[in-house]
Amino acid sequence: MSVVEYDLRIDGAEPLSKETVRRLADLCDRVESLGLEAPVTVALSGAPALPWTVPDLALATRWERAVRRFERLDAATVGVAAGDVGGTALDVLLATDVRVASPDTRLLVPVTAGGAWPGMAIYRLVRQAGIAATRRTVLLGRAIEAAEAVALGLLNETADDPAEALARVARAAVGLPGRELAIRRRLMDDAVSTSFEEALGAHLAACDRALRRSTSGAGA
Repeated sequence: MSVVEYDLRIDGAEPLSKETVRRLADLCDRVESLGLEAPVTVALSGAPALPWTVPDLALATRWERAVRRFERLDAATVGVAAGDVGGTALDVLLATDVRVASPDTRLLVPVTAGGAWPGMAIYRLVRQAGIAATRRTVLLGRAIEAAEAVALGLLNETADDPAEALARVARAAVGLPGRELAIRRRLMDDAVSTSFEEALGAHLAACDRALRRSTSGAGA
């Protein structure tokens, strides 16, 4: 199996900490300053022991903002999952554009003393896979196995060799400037909650930008 050099590794078994937030923020700083067009790769594994505890709301807020920042980077993001994935690892996985997982991967919502942790992983799970498909996971803590996660669209594929899968993603992303990818990502996100009339202006503006790029040959 090929060795992969990831831009970041996150272990969901580790408790949420200031260091976890800093590492993700540092990655965002690097991507934003360098204007990368190559995919940003993150290795994700581990799930927290039960019950999961978060130090305080201030830290949880900083973490959610860092994940949102990562989710909106002007670069393609690829998550590679292995084994049980929960906690901070699940948060970041659900914020990536492309998700590859080992066949033994399971997605787990962290559980506190009062039930599932009510963080934004719940929001992303429901938004991406629907209420019916995620109800037992959110309410009863049921794990989502890899094959089911692929069927629900939470994972793109399973692969025994993540390096080969990452190579395919990198080839597909060649020539697509990060800013253009971010615009299309935002249009997709808005489509879930925006009416046709409200969305039309943003789509036409994006079309105008694409036409100008095609005639001028300008970069992002």
